[in-house]
Amino acid sequence: MRKKEQKKILVTGGAGFLGSHLCEKLLKEDHFVICVDNFFTGKKENIDHLSSCSNFNVIKHDICSPLQLDIDEIYNFACPASPVHYQMDPIQTTKTSVQGAINALDLAVANRAKVLQASTSEVYGDPQLHPQEENYWGNVNPTGLRSCYDEGKRCAETLFFDYWREYQIPIKVVRIFNTYGPRMQPNDGRVVSNFIVQALRNQPITIYGSGEQTRSFCYVSDLIAGICAMMQSDYSAIGPINLGNPDEFRIIDLAEKVLSLTGSKSPIITLPLPSDDPQKRKPNIQRAKELLKWHPTTSIDEGLLATIKYFDQILSLEQDSISSGS
Repeated sequence: MRKKEQKKILVTGGAGFLGSHLCEKLLKEDHFVICVDNFFTGKKENIDHLSSCSNFNVIKHDICSPLQLDIDEIYNFACPASPVHYQMDPIQTTKTSVQGAINALDLAVANRAKVLQASTSEVYGDPQLHPQEENYWGNVNPTGLRSCYDEGKRCAETLFFDYWREYQIPIKVVRIFNTYGPRMQPNDGRVVSNFIVQALRNQPITIYGSGEQTRSFCYVSDLIAGICAMMQSDYSAIGPINLGNPDEFRIIDLAEKVLSLTGSKSPIITLPLPSDDPQKRKPNIQRAKELLKWHPTTSIDEGLLATIKYFDQILSLEQDSISSGS
């Protein structure tokens, strides 16, 4: 029997980097959590430590197929989020964003449940407005290599607002900017994980382009706090709302910071910039500050040190496994 304040919450993509941190936080708040994941990019290891919780249930399922569950809230996180993974099967990536959103929304309609869409700063494409604010429509190439993710997420936002207008279900849409922290995959191709893994292995740090392009990096616990604040916000706060850290860094500066924090002697090398890679990325989070009373609090050094510690442990385990021949 559920406690009076306990909600039954579905997290799609719950075994992924962000989804697993969200499941962990919701369980700490004593909710009943259902994690749905097809384990394409999600990892069982990300949620193993939660398996002993009696109010945690894991279902292996592809969100492209409908779900029938009795739930109070839905967090829709299902979709590969790194270029390496979402370009691996671009058609499936688009299906996951679009059909997955439809299935999450249909489930919300059936339950009259509140549903949150984990959208992305990629909806802004290679922005001509800087920093990016929510009323900016973006500059997205609809036929490029990144389009499966960018346009898939844009379409998912469209569906959320159409369902809200058609069925009056409570929706929440957040646009997530570059996030990092423990449980990122070593091979996911994102800049923070790339730099840290290369530094720890004393391999060359690979910068794509000149390194003058910028990103804004938000530590995972800050982001999850913002997402939960959005879900708990007033009914009228439907979004979209930017969630990210507005502190902006050049990629070359990030590389040098990682080298300093790891003590690595890795050289820095440059390679050609991938197609449609944004030159600048920085969120305007004024709306999040006003409506959610939220802003990130983790410094870049604090967050990087925690992430470096995680990857150091992961790489050590991999090396031990190789040494033992297992």
